Amino acid sequence: MKVLIATDKPFAKVAVEGIKKEVTEAGFECVLLEKYGEKKNLLDAVAGVNAIIIRSDVIDAEILDAAKVLKIVVRAGAGFDNVDLDTATAKGVCVMNTPGQNSNAVAELALGLMVYGVRNLYNGTSGTELKGKKLGIHAYGNVGRNVARIAKGFGMEIFAFDAYCPSEVIEKDGVKALSSVEELYSTCDVISLHIPATPETKNSINAALVGKMPKGAVLVNTARKEVIDEVSLISLMEERSDLRYMTDIMPAAHATFAAKFPERYFSTPKKMGAQTAEANINAGIAAAEQIVDFLVNGNQRFRVNK
Repeated sequence: MKVLIATDKPFAKVAVEGIKKEVTEAGFECVLLEKYGEKKNLLDAVAGVNAIIIRSDVIDAEILDAAKVLKIVVRAGAGFDNVDLDTATAKGVCVMNTPGQNSNAVAELALGLMVYGVRNLYNGTSGTELKGKKLGIHAYGNVGRNVARIAKGFGMEIFAFDAYCPSEVIEKDGVKALSSVEELYSTCDVISLHIPATPETKNSINAALVGKMPKGAVLVNTARKEVIDEVSLISLMEERSDLRYMTDIMPAAHATFAAKFPERYFSTPKKMGAQTAEANINAGIAAAEQIVDFLVNGNQRFRVNK
């Protein structure tokens, strides 16, 4: 069996070493493709491999067609919208992510963005504190749970809405479960987004919803760019001079946001949620462990395609 690590943006060296160790100790061959640049290089590399570990690399139908003996793709991280799931399923390829490995890193960043927002981007003017503020966590998965854990240390009052997570699970963590997304936004001073990009959620965070938030509201997005209705949000921020938007996913309309709201909008140059040494290592090694477990034992626990 041959396992390919295909990362245009490489893992940390220690992560690569850990991946290789997991793979070779299982008796498999490990191949490394880093900073490959052109898609052709990836197309050439996937021929003859049985498993692929990726980060934000795109595995589309063309790549899957070229990987004739591929059995599994593991995305080292939580999101997996960079993989063509339908084609993978049609070709009998298992696709997994590594849920939870990046969760603390993303959660810490979300809290950092909150602080940056309420302190007016550290521009020297008087801001406010997070203590006593009502925090709304939109989607209570691995990252949302970590956000709640950290926010408790700030003395925030924490609420959550997740259509797929039972309220008793949320309440068990000392978080108040709300019955609708509208109630979450109308209740909370700060909203932290952790929803995936799906047909149902794309452009769902719009002026009608965000406009329900109280005066001085902060919207933090460390989830996906596609969930934001950017045109609608820009229009709302023009109407409401109190509203702030903080994100680590640069919007398509970044130039407009930056020009119109220089003191109420911030985006990192690239997605930063999982960009810590710890998350990098954890996700990479977890991906290798899952591949070995799948190839040896058939374990499909973290499968994300049907």
